Amino acid sequence: MTLLLLAVGRLRAAYRDACDDYLRRLARYARVEEAEVREAGRAPTVEAQRQQEAERLRARLPGGGTVVALAREGSPWTSEELARRMDGWRVTARPLAFVLGGSHGLSQGLLASANIRWSLGPLTLPHELARVVVAEQLYRAFTILRGEPYHKGQA
Repeated sequence: MTLLLLAVGRLRAAYRDACDDYLRRLARYARVEEAEVREAGRAPTVEAQRQQEAERLRARLPGGGTVVALAREGSPWTSEELARRMDGWRVTARPLAFVLGGSHGLSQGLLASANIRWSLGPLTLPHELARVVVAEQLYRAFTILRGEPYHKGQA
């Protein structure tokens, strides 16, 4: 299974260190790639910025893969539910891309073309922190599937 974490923008040092730590851990369970596309900061409007970023993101998506778009209006999942989904995706052996937008989120067109939308919840998170949370949750999902002690669950 190949996982792609595809995001708009570069991470600042503290976020980069945290994300790299989880990506290293995750690499024990799956082939993991991370790709960043440039923010469209000079676009004349927010919607134009989202459109330009969507074009850049689409160009980096793997063919024939499953696309999971991170969006506030997506479905919130527990860690256990993410693990169950990951188990199903693992069986299909198709590339799996988790797509994160920049500070203004993803374009409606990209959201509509995604196979599924995942919400990290109703909180507003900096897009850099959201990427770290996604990497951590992917790692957690694999530890749940393997019955490893990282995930404590609810008492």
